[in-house]
Amino acid sequence: MKSALSLAAAAASIPLARAAGFNLLQNWQGNSFFDNWSFYGNFDNLTNGDAVFVTQAVAQAEPQLAFINSGGNAIVRVDNASTVVYPNKRNTVRLQSVESYGLGSLWVMDAVHLPYGCSVWPAFWSQATKWPEGGEIDTLENVNLALTNQMALHTEDGCMVTSSAVMTGSLTDQDCGTDLPTKTQGCTVEDSNQASYGAAFAAAGGGVYATLLADSGVYIWFFPRANVPSDLSVSNPNSSPNPDGWGTPSAYYPSSSCPTSTFFEDQFIILDITLCGDFAGALSVYNATCGPIPSDAPTNYCYTTNVIGNGSNYDNAYFEVQYIRVWSNVTTSNSTTGSNSTGSGNGSSSGSGSSGKSSAVPMLTQGAAVAAFLGLIGAVALLA
Repeated sequence: MKSALSLAAAAASIPLARAAGFNLLQNWQGNSFFDNWSFYGNFDNLTNGDAVFVTQAVAQAEPQLAFINSGGNAIVRVDNASTVVYPNKRNTVRLQSVESYGLGSLWVMDAVHLPYGCSVWPAFWSQATKWPEGGEIDTLENVNLALTNQMALHTEDGCMVTSSAVMTGSLTDQDCGTDLPTKTQGCTVEDSNQASYGAAFAAAGGGVYATLLADSGVYIWFFPRANVPSDLSVSNPNSSPNPDGWGTPSAYYPSSSCPTSTFFEDQFIILDITLCGDFAGALSVYNATCGPIPSDAPTNYCYTTNVIGNGSNYDNAYFEVQYIRVWSNVTTSNSTTGSNSTGSGNGSSSGSGSSGKSSAVPMLTQGAAVAAFLGLIGAVALLA
């Protein structure tokens, strides 16, 4: 039998904490939710969506596409009150954070309702100033009447996910590269929880999505309402989250095959809803959950069937968000500020601020090492 000291030394060499000592950087919640965002203010020239991402002034005027409801939650929605005639597009919203966040950052969204419906393409995601060089992280994304969330990374070629990566979701594509036109979907993971998207998400009271960008990799968790960790409480923004207590992530992209310091720069957080476009409007994708479609359906079938008209089919095309928060465990703030852009990219605009990296605090804190040592000493004593 190995000595207690040698076992303790081995345990202390394992990174017990992915991140420690988080400090709150940003809390979008309540009446101040719409502060420190940029509204895109342009038609969707990013994913060919049949939508106009309106300015803040338009979004907050009637029929109100961005507002705080009577429950204190933020509503971000598609215009379901206006009649759209061919060939016009329908108004919606795209928010991008004014600041960006680098390695050691944790961003979390607590929502009670997500947009869904035929032609609807919502996302809660992030992107660097330059795409794909700085990487993209899709925390929440799917289309039409899909049943579960799809998570993904989009990077320059070279970032891969091994099949041995431990996660509760199902890895459906291992290659995160974006060598167009052959590689477009990134390294995707399908959530195994049926309440992670669509009508089932709302029926379960919503839930929480969390993304950690760490030296050791990218981690994404989904928690249905009944399983939200206490350190992510709506009422306590000043808590210090402990991702090590959250269990196995829904998606995990380890740095061993995709080094975060190489493939990811500071990320701008984005919340948006577009319509049809390259994903939701693709005939095969649309047919999968909103079919059957006619065999001779035109390529704009999604648009002509949904977007034009009185908009009543968009009654469920809205986010209802209790909060979005960003924490960091870096020793100094590494957030940068950028402006919204109407430049091209894979479904994203880019801020114009400079991008920089800073290292997270050591992955194994002194306290964790001592705890590991003492705990293992006790375990060995019991076995002796």
